[in-house]
Amino acid sequence: MKRFKTLKDHVYDYITDQILMGELRPTEKINESEISEALSVSRTPVREALIQLSCEGILDNIPRKGFLLKSTSEKEARELYQVIGALDALSAVQSCPILTEKEYSAMEYHIQSMNFAITSDNYTLYLQHQDAFHNIYLDACSSEVLSDTLHRLKSRFFSRGHTKLSDPQNAPDLRMMNDEHREILRLFRERQGEALARYIQFTHWSSTHAHMEIF
Repeated sequence: MKRFKTLKDHVYDYITDQILMGELRPTEKINESEISEALSVSRTPVREALIQLSCEGILDNIPRKGFLLKSTSEKEARELYQVIGALDALSAVQSCPILTEKEYSAMEYHIQSMNFAITSDNYTLYLQHQDAFHNIYLDACSSEVLSDTLHRLKSRFFSRGHTKLSDPQNAPDLRMMNDEHREILRLFRERQGEALARYIQFTHWSSTHAHMEIF
């Protein structure tokens, strides 16, 4: 049974969604009043969510300046890829025996949508479908702690809308990564759990891809 979400949780989710879609820029001050008005909540849950994001290393809390988005170093990006890869592989192993044709079809849809996004130079759309692809099996796994942790780690790539992923010159890299999504789907369909885990951890989340996350 999923835990009840507090107002702070909803604000946290809203802010991380804004971050992942590039609506908030690195080194840009977070406007607490705008968030309060957008969600029709008081400043208290907004402040609580911002403090949590600061504790998680996503925001800087600067005296007399407020909360600002932090930049991601290449070293940090590589380390995040290693940890995310291990946890994403675990979520795949847990969900591999229980996914159905419905989930496979949804994953195929997101792969096709990512292809379209790449050819259209629509990198915000690519990121949306990439996250949705991985969330299909992440949400199906039995561990809420694992799901929560992965979502929070991925939000550390706060500058997703402004990274090298949005550079058209990286389209070949994105096509290669989407080919990896197709291989992940194949391994899911064949229920090759161990091979799937190795592929996700050491190929798809290889730290050699991390350079594209740097702002």
